[in-house]
Amino acid sequence: MSNNFPKNTPLSSSVSEKLASLFSEMQADEINWLREHLNALAQKAADKASELLILYGTESGNAESLAEQTLEKANKLGFKAKISNMAEISLATLKKADNLLVIVSTWGEGDPPETAADFYEAFMADSAPKLDSINYSVLALGDTSYEHFCKIGKDFDARLESLGGNRLFERKDCDVDFDDDFAEWSDGALKAFSSVLTLDSNNSSVSKTTKTAVKYSRKNPCQSELSERINLNGTGSAKETMHLEFDLSGTGLTYEAGDSLAVQPKNSDELVSTLLETTQFDPSTSVSIKDETYSLGEALKSVLDITTLSVPFLTRYNAIANNQALAGLLDDEDKSNIQNYINGRDLIDVLIDYPAKELTAQSLVDLLRKLPPRLYSIASSQKANPDSVHLTVAVVRYETHGREREGVCSTFLANRLDLDTTADVFVTPNKNFKLPENTDAPIIMVGPGTGIAPFRAFMQERKALGAKGKNWLFFGDQHFITDFLYQAEWQAYQKEGLLNKIDLAFSRDQKEKVYVQDKMLANASELYAWLESGAYFYVCGDASRMAHDVDKALHQIVQEQAGLSEEAAAEYIKKMKSEKRYLRDVY
Repeated sequence: MSNNFPKNTPLSSSVSEKLASLFSEMQADEINWLREHLNALAQKAADKASELLILYGTESGNAESLAEQTLEKANKLGFKAKISNMAEISLATLKKADNLLVIVSTWGEGDPPETAADFYEAFMADSAPKLDSINYSVLALGDTSYEHFCKIGKDFDARLESLGGNRLFERKDCDVDFDDDFAEWSDGALKAFSSVLTLDSNNSSVSKTTKTAVKYSRKNPCQSELSERINLNGTGSAKETMHLEFDLSGTGLTYEAGDSLAVQPKNSDELVSTLLETTQFDPSTSVSIKDETYSLGEALKSVLDITTLSVPFLTRYNAIANNQALAGLLDDEDKSNIQNYINGRDLIDVLIDYPAKELTAQSLVDLLRKLPPRLYSIASSQKANPDSVHLTVAVVRYETHGREREGVCSTFLANRLDLDTTADVFVTPNKNFKLPENTDAPIIMVGPGTGIAPFRAFMQERKALGAKGKNWLFFGDQHFITDFLYQAEWQAYQKEGLLNKIDLAFSRDQKEKVYVQDKMLANASELYAWLESGAYFYVCGDASRMAHDVDKALHQIVQEQAGLSEEAAAEYIKKMKSEKRYLRDVY
């Protein structure tokens, strides 16, 4: 009977005797069933140990896109890989994983992506389970212009180690120009995991669930002509807000309402000229950037970021300048002093304030990161505008530290990009800011200033779809006469019945300033009734103050209207988020 035991299974003599006795009392078909059952269990355990989980946390969609690219690479190599969003996974599920790749971004001043906040909190808590059977590697996305560069990725990396995980491949920290770093990390991590996992040559193809490769991207942008530019603000306004339209005819570029459009800007000729005058470098000097050769003038205008300062940049710069005053500023325990210096200054200020005699054209170029694209919420629906994409852009101009300053991309779009001239653009999908699939569901939109952009797209989309759901807009700005963006369109939507309710907050039209959150509180009873009827609540715009104030008002409304405690109201809002009925696109 011993021939019926699974092969290559070491057993003690006592266990062997007991099993032999058991098998002697069983029929042949019972023995076959048991053997097949044991083999199936063993195979299931082996399959689990061979699975690769790709876990991502995203704010703008970059981490999700890179996770999908990693999944595609893994499937081509024969991995049994799957992908999961931090917003949709529990610690109990994570504990079951044996092999893990984490791709996560850091938002704002060292915060996790909003959709990953709950998972991050649970993962960092003392109650998190041990993960001593897990192999892992982390890709951290961030922006060196912020103090806490890649903090969330670093946190995940350290926490996985502290919970007993085995770091199979070193963490990679990526700045906004992440393509090359991502390629290096994904290739290296998958190679490392291939040494501990069994690859299936029959599975070495793109998974059916993997998205079709995006045609346009950061490395392969769409060249689209600027076909329309209108200043939306009236005469006398303190603001300059541009409505822009890019022609998509024949490009094949597609987008959805709620997505963002990335625009690759160029630095102004005046800024480049001032920089060259400050350094006394010859603009025709050849410089190398990642194995590509440019003239210094072209590199400073079209390739490199010459306006953004950060602590890492200043540290690298002072390795050349060796300036004691700058060293003291960098070493100061009061970090607010270096941040105060960085705010409102650019590369030219540093070169003047802390000269570096040993600086060369190439060493300067080596210090700088590439000029990142800027993302803008799309202000149109492609169902209503099949051959164009629209943006709503606030033009940034200000004076500080004795010089006139300007936003790189906003002034590029407002002044330096001529009509009928192409710009490099590509779409960044935002799955976390979409209209409800149920077109009968009501929506509440809060979008002051340029936060109005995606809601213009939402209304165009709902009209094109013939959606029956009710629509309520909260909009605010400084003055009704000069700053009511897209006024004629909103009034037309209201007249035809598509926009059921609109509440306006123009802060400077009366003695006491009024904001969108004040209008929410003034309509608390009706707003709560909409929420109770299943309304989706959207917020777009400034993250530093507006979004916080709106969130606080929403909690207050739920607490007071439902008669709940502060904790219960917070749970109500948390449930809305889990149901994807409270969605934010803030910046």
